[in-house]
Amino acid sequence: MMQSDPDDPFVEIRSAVARLCAQFPAPYWRQMDREQAYPTAFVQALTQAGYLAALIPEVYGGAGLSLSAAAAILEEIQRAGANGAACHAQMYIMGSLLRHGSEAQKAQYLPQIASGTLRLQAFGVTEPGSGTDTTSITTFAEKRGDHYMVSGQKVWTSRAEHSDLMLLLARTTPKDKVVKRTDGLSVFIVDMKEALAGGMTIRPIRTMMNHSTTEIFFDNVRVPAENLIGEEGKGFRYILSGMNAERILIAAECIGDAKWFTRKSTDYANERRVFGRPIGQNQGVQFPIARAYAQMRAAELMVHHAATLFEAGRDCGAEANMAKMLAAEASWAAAEACVQTHGGFGFAEEYDIERKFREARLYQVAPISTNLILSHLAEHVLGLPRSY
Repeated sequence: MMQSDPDDPFVEIRSAVARLCAQFPAPYWRQMDREQAYPTAFVQALTQAGYLAALIPEVYGGAGLSLSAAAAILEEIQRAGANGAACHAQMYIMGSLLRHGSEAQKAQYLPQIASGTLRLQAFGVTEPGSGTDTTSITTFAEKRGDHYMVSGQKVWTSRAEHSDLMLLLARTTPKDKVVKRTDGLSVFIVDMKEALAGGMTIRPIRTMMNHSTTEIFFDNVRVPAENLIGEEGKGFRYILSGMNAERILIAAECIGDAKWFTRKSTDYANERRVFGRPIGQNQGVQFPIARAYAQMRAAELMVHHAATLFEAGRDCGAEANMAKMLAAEASWAAAEACVQTHGGFGFAEEYDIERKFREARLYQVAPISTNLILSHLAEHVLGLPRSY
């Protein structure tokens, strides 16, 4: 059985999160998955407990915790067999508002986000034609007096149907008219109810896991100029630090998933007897589990290191990306070992492994693919030529 770290500063937070998650046992998540339903009750419970406001300063009604504490919360959710992806974006999306928003914007939105009156869980960045080439997005916001008119399309915008606000990245200057390709991008707060009444359309996308993701169409949607975050044209820089936080927090979720899979594997390998002995006695069964555990522990150290750098205000782009890649690979190795250990039962809904298996596979691809992380490391850390 895996032992807890006696020096973990977040033991109390982890215990409290585990107790909350125990109120939403496996049958709850099976039902959500079967019905492709949003886990509203679970998200409300997290909100009421203050966990989704972990990173919002106390002056705005939040908990004012560190990124490491937020990572512990999300890791524990996954470790309990739940799915933090239903709401994790609220933790890191608000970073752009907190760091670059006006005092009026922060005073207006952050207390309501902290209390749960408003949900900020949708992040409109990716487009069908650009993918992870963010600087090539074409959704355009044209300034017209005291407002902008937005037209374009976003895809893989998760939780759009369950969010009151969306953080939107759009071009305000055409790409062919800027000096640097990262210029001319701006960030807006979009009121979803107003946008839906004024030209925005949301279409759900059914996927292999229950992720509440959508594509969104903007047809001359009016957004007040006061909803622009920071300076026009500087939006790419505003979302970068938020992306580092996103990588670290999702890496923590992957660590939680790996711990869940490994616990399931070891428990079953000790209990299941074939040919008169527990299957865990066979090296062919125990070695993949042990190797996945070692991978998880190594990735866990990188997650902690990246979070420490982020909290110190230091550059952590490489570390955040490595943490996400290594943690995603560790969770997938643990998932593979878990299915193999359980054999046919690994595919049975009642064991929950097939659900978590599908959920874990996502993080090889999103929020950034492993190949792009490798390209980033090759160019920016190793000094190799840009490959794309």
